[in-house]
Amino acid sequence: MHHRYDVIVVGAGGAGLMAALYAAKQGVSVACISKLYPTRSHTGAAQGGIGAALGNVQEDHWEWHMFDTVKGGDYLTDQDAAEVFAKDIIEVVYELEHMGLPFSRTPEGKIAQRKFGGHTRDFGKAAVERSCYAKDRTGHMILQTLYQQNVKAGTLFFNEFHVTDLIIENGRCRGVVAYDLATGELHTYHAKAVILAAGGYGRAFKITSNALTLTGDLMSIYYRKGLPLEDMEFYQFHPTGLAKLGILVTEGIRGEGGILRNSNGERFMERYAPTIKDLAPRDIVSRSITTEIREGRGVGKDKDAVHIDLTHLPREVIEGKLAEITDLARTYLGQDPVKDLVMIQPTAHYAMGGIPTDLNGLCLSDGAGGSIEGLYAAGEQACVSLHGANRLGTNSLGDLVVFGRRAGIYAAQYAKQVEYAEMPEDPEAESRRMFDDLRNASGKDNAAAIRKELQETMMANVGIFRNGPDMQKQVGIIQELKARYKNVSVSDTTARYNTELVEAMELGFLLDCAEAMASSAVNRTESRGAHDREDFPTRDDQNWLKHTMAYKDLNKPGNVVIGYKDVALKGFTRSFEPKARVY
Repeated sequence: MHHRYDVIVVGAGGAGLMAALYAAKQGVSVACISKLYPTRSHTGAAQGGIGAALGNVQEDHWEWHMFDTVKGGDYLTDQDAAEVFAKDIIEVVYELEHMGLPFSRTPEGKIAQRKFGGHTRDFGKAAVERSCYAKDRTGHMILQTLYQQNVKAGTLFFNEFHVTDLIIENGRCRGVVAYDLATGELHTYHAKAVILAAGGYGRAFKITSNALTLTGDLMSIYYRKGLPLEDMEFYQFHPTGLAKLGILVTEGIRGEGGILRNSNGERFMERYAPTIKDLAPRDIVSRSITTEIREGRGVGKDKDAVHIDLTHLPREVIEGKLAEITDLARTYLGQDPVKDLVMIQPTAHYAMGGIPTDLNGLCLSDGAGGSIEGLYAAGEQACVSLHGANRLGTNSLGDLVVFGRRAGIYAAQYAKQVEYAEMPEDPEAESRRMFDDLRNASGKDNAAAIRKELQETMMANVGIFRNGPDMQKQVGIIQELKARYKNVSVSDTTARYNTELVEAMELGFLLDCAEAMASSAVNRTESRGAHDREDFPTRDDQNWLKHTMAYKDLNKPGNVVIGYKDVALKGFTRSFEPKARVY
């Protein structure tokens, strides 16, 4: 089937819904394609809040937020992006409030704010209340609010459609191809502009906070075109996932006063971040927890977790402001935060890297400013270089709505100025070939077994602590798994609701993302942010203050070509010189 819309948005999480809404407000026709029903998108898992310098609880300024973002990113953050973000997020939070988002409130009726890791006042002097929240369901409330607004604006939704290809010819995007799970048919979407907002690839790891659907589909499809993925070596492990499960425990739990303790009952973060302790940025806290476990101070049967302690907090805080986390701990671990210490361990959480874009969401084709006409990206799938080497908590929800809005506005403006570009004769050919290869394969390899091995080895070799030999070993493992993937066959060859076929396709996407990530990580011989190398333990600004651009070698399978892009070290009105990153 063939469809035609001015703007197509791929993904219906916070970034996709924000992009669709602001494109629709420009008066163009907008359709949103989603693997899921929109309000089931992974943005709903974000609990703790959205950071903005409103100053509702104590004095705050956008310059302080910009500084924390740049410092938190270990100075790999593009400072023009950080300035745009820190200014725009204030306006966008009020826009969300006016749309009806039910923020928690101060006694005076203002949007409530609480402390969060890495957010400070006076350029690092002390923690500050900056996270605007709706109890511990902030992401869920953003999804509900934006979906309602899109229905009102007339956005058309194609739910449970899996995008399988981008139609790019002569440097211009002309549309997408998608698989309809309900009918098994391929659909071609002809568009003047396409916005990619389909999330990350956390399912490449064994223990992850990411939903089952986060398999890096559009990153992989972009990469398969010979286009770059930026800063893929930087992957954030959230310090607090429920032990063994990886289910997210919001940073808001520490913002409200939760304390990390080891098997000795010691508040160990005082050793690693003496100024802001448990509210240090995520990469630092994850490494600190892992160090405690490595040195024998872990808890639990396998001694591979630590405790988060809320027992000193009032019951009304725990069951009021942290209701969802309390319920998850009681349900999955049988531990009641009101009276019990809760077992947590770091969990693969967020990709700082992705499809490179400019400040307006336009997708870049190289490190020298080249771009793909009519193609935009936002959210975790994109890399506008806001997060640098490590994302601050709350800045993901902020990224979604700030840069989702910008992508929607600029994509719609572009669509108004151009005519539809001609589509190729058979736009579905590549997608059809991919499915036919899986359906008709006679190999004996199993997609689930390959996926399990990928997840376990990525966790072991490209995890929180890294070294050259392990990562080089992982590069080889991924190539072996990709070779085995060619022999994967599916037992169900039907078209409709073929989830086995979809999962096999998603495995191919995950393998591509893992390939780009592991190769980029081996190449960067320094430690910066979430990329912590035991064989290169220091940050090297002289050689590595630059973004990685990883390209798939289309002439040599398995080879990744590494290029670079300059870091924007100056904002428009404020700039911060790289300094030692201590808290």
